[in-house]
Amino acid sequence: MAKKHKNPFKELEASLHEAPPEMKQKVMNDIAAAKLIMDMASLFSINLGSALRKLFRTMGDH
Repeated sequence: MAKKHKNPFKELEASLHEAPPEMKQKVMNDIAAAKLIMDMASLFSINLGSALRKLFRTMGDH
């Protein structure tokens, strides 16, 4: 018969513990801050060229 092997993923799952609520909140705040920075960077870098092109296109119509 085939020899049964222990499942290493079951052992990993058994060693997991719940993170403290303060740590969860800190991580969520850090993620929110990083997302805000990325959105602001996108606004001033990627979308700036498009906004300027639209601005000059509308100003040329008058």
